Parts: sequence; C-alpha cells; structure tokens
Amino acid sequence: MFELETAANPETLRRVAIDPVTRVEGHGKVTLLLDQDNKIHQVRLHIVEFRGFEVFIEGRPYWEVPVTVQRLCGICPVSHQLAAVKAMDQIAGYGPLTPTAEKLRRLMHYGQMVQSHAVHFFHLASPDLLLGFDSDFTRRNIVGVALDFPEIAKQGVLLRKYGQEVIRHVAGKRVHGTGAIPGGMNKALTRAERDEMAGGIEQMIAWTQGAIAMVRRLHETNPGFYNVFGECPSNMLGLVRPDGALDFYHGALRAVDPDGKIIFDQVDYANYQSVLEEEIKPWSYMKFPHIKSLGADTGWYKVGPLGRIQTASFLSTPLAEAERQHLLAIGNGKPVHGTLVYHWARLIETLHATELIRDLLNDPDILGTNLMAEKGERRHEAVGVIEAPRGTLFHHYRVDDNDLVTYCNLIVSTTNNNQAMNESIRAVARQYLDGKELTEGLLNHIECAIRAYDPCLSCATHALGKMPLIVELLDADGVQVDRMSRGL
Repeated sequence: MFELETAANPETLRRVAIDPVTRVEGHGKVTLLLDQDNKIHQVRLHIVEFRGFEVFIEGRPYWEVPVTVQRLCGICPVSHQLAAVKAMDQIAGYGPLTPTAEKLRRLMHYGQMVQSHAVHFFHLASPDLLLGFDSDFTRRNIVGVALDFPEIAKQGVLLRKYGQEVIRHVAGKRVHGTGAIPGGMNKALTRAERDEMAGGIEQMIAWTQGAIAMVRRLHETNPGFYNVFGECPSNMLGLVRPDGALDFYHGALRAVDPDGKIIFDQVDYANYQSVLEEEIKPWSYMKFPHIKSLGADTGWYKVGPLGRIQTASFLSTPLAEAERQHLLAIGNGKPVHGTLVYHWARLIETLHATELIRDLLNDPDILGTNLMAEKGERRHEAVGVIEAPRGTLFHHYRVDDNDLVTYCNLIVSTTNNNQAMNESIRAVARQYLDGKELTEGLLNHIECAIRAYDPCLSCATHALGKMPLIVELLDADGVQVDRMSRGL
C-alpha cells in the first residue's frame, strides 16, 4: 500500500484529487488524504481508464495480433507490434530471422525510441524543467517553451519527425505500420530511403548531445533538487546481452537491487513467470508486478531509461556510454534513484538510439532482400519481450490448433513501474506537500514525479479475470453513506 500513515479513519480526512494528471498519455488521477493541519496520510495514483485488450484479442487469428495490438497506443505502437511479432515468429514455427530482417526490425525500433523519447522530453517534460515547476500553468506547456526557447522547441519537433520518418521508411507508415510480420519483414529498404535517413542522422546526434548538456547543467546547478527529487531506492529490471550490454530489441532478463547487486541474470524471458509475479489491487486497473523471490513488499522494481542504463553493464555506442558514465558519477559508486534523473537517462538513450541508427544505415545488410526466415515446427505458446521506450514490455500468447488466440497476458512498461511511480509520489508528498498549504505549483510537483516515468496509462490498463471494483456513496457533506465492492 502507499499510505504515508495508516488512514485508520479516512472519513475524518480531507480528500484532494489531481484529476486528470496532465501531460501524460492516457487518463489517471492522484488522490491525497489530508488532516486539518494539511498533514498527508495517504497518496495514491489511480488508473481509471479501462481498455481490456487481453480479453478481446482472444479468439482472433494469431497473424492479426501484431497489427491489432499496435492500437493499444499511438505513441509506442512499434513496441507492441515487435513484442507481439516476436512471439508469433515462434507460434508460426519460424526459425532465426535473416540478418536483414532483424536489422530492419531494429532500425524501426530505434526510430521508435528516438520519436517517443523526443516527444516526451521536449513536449511533455521540458516545460517544467525550462519554465519552472511553479511557473504560470497557462504558459507551462510546449507553447510556452516555443515562445521562450524557440530553438530547443524546434529541435524537439525535428528529432521526433526524424524518428517517425525512420519508422515510415521501414514499416510503411509513421503510426500503425505493417512492416514486421511473423517470420520477418514484408518490405525491403531502398537505397534512396537509406540515403535520406543517413543524410540527417549526424544532426540528430548533435541535437541530442546538446539536450543532454542542457540537462546536465540543470543537475550541476542544483543537485540538491534535481538529483534527489522523488528519490525512491528500488530494484531495477531490463534486457541485456550475454556480455551485459543494454539491448533494446532482444536479450535476457537481469534484475539488480537498490545497491546495484545482481538479483538474477541471463534469465530467458520466455520464463518470466519463474522470476516475476503480478498482483491486483482494488483501486486501480493496473497490475502490480514484483520479483517473486523478494515478495510484493520489497520486490517491486523500476524499468525504463533510469532502470535500464543502470541494470546494464554498459552501452555499446561510445558517445552514449560516455554520457552514461557522467550520470553514474553523481551516485558516487551507488545507483542513482532520483526521479528527475529519468529525463537525463532518457536523453542518453536517445543518443544511444541515434548512434545505433547510424551504424545500421552503414551496414550493407540493411539493403538486403532476404526478408523471411525458414519455416519450422509450429508452436502453441510463446512470449515476446522488448525494451519499449518506457521500459520492459512482455507479450505472452497461447494459440489453439485452429490458429486462434486462447490466452493473452501483457505486462507493459508502465505496469512494471506501477509501484515505483506510487513510491515517487509518496516521496514528493513528504518532501514538498506535507503540512503546507496546497497550491497549484506544489501539486504540479506530484505530476512531475509521475511524468518523469513517461507513463502510458492507456497501454497499462487491462483485464485479468474479474476486475475489482469499489463503489462508494457519499452525501452532500462528503460522509460515506454506503459502500459496495466486487471482485476484491
């Protein structure tokens, strides 16, 4: 639970709601319970949106799934398509991908990283960082950034556009493309498309380096704020190669504890249920995953940029690895857990993705035409996992003899971060709100803690069995008259 203290008599407390949480993808709200002295007794992030993809994907032919699940989100559709198609590669009985097919998928995925990270940092997060957490909320948005920092706003728009163009060239469309299919890819890359992307990549790298330098200066100017805001030490999880390097597209599961010590390593993601468990709570449509061996109370973890770059041993591209070392240095040998450091880590990953794109565009295989793997034995169950922009993304399917999906379990990045987000909110409430008169600027601190995780709330809502539900009836004075529950 996420109480600052046990709210033994919640009916005596004042309820404050941030509804909706702004500048995030999807719909959510935060509730705070305060006493007469503004002392906070409880803080919760509620995901109030319901999608139910896990249920209505059942009964569909397996080859429809990679295209269908993209509709979970318009920001990270490539991630859902690739996680699903990696599972369907196995369901359909295909062997290892051809070098060209895998590299095209990686190119599309790295383009997704660039466009998603760019839209989050420049459009959603930079208004707080550049204009101030307490600035006038009517100007604290991308329009305000464009007015006061026009060059930064322009670079953010063009970085996102570049990532979208990479996706378009590989998948056919910027959003909800069809490039990846079970067994490989359905479209080769032309030399003209490759040359167009290669012509702009150096500028993207330079702009990303400039954004990283800007964020580094913020942390160096006020480390007591930026490095510890919403600090919540936690376990961390991500995909790594056999040599320990971060791998956005493929790898094995590694988890480390708050001090950076390895909990498990090189776990085949097909066996994710051997190391991870999921809980359901009655006040949210999001699940609460945790590391099975540690239990629900201490086994929760972070995923996404800040978790990934500290779970991995290194980044495989030189510029991004050098920047990673600068970030790690602020921890003085210990992992960094300040919530705002997510933005810094996100830009380092953007740099890593642009370097990887440059490497692929110079790889002769990227223009190959052998796009389909060899067919092998058909399977009835498979798991596909990928590092989405927001963190580790699990797609698990079972398919019957009629090629129809009978089971679907999705653990999306934001779900993996669920308890971490709640803990960051609690830390911010303790640091900035407890016992103070609440203002819009102070409440925005709560939103900033959530926003740092770049949550995709519509991706994270789902169905698993009977969804718990609580209905409370309050009178005009806010006193509870009746209460009913279902599925608890």
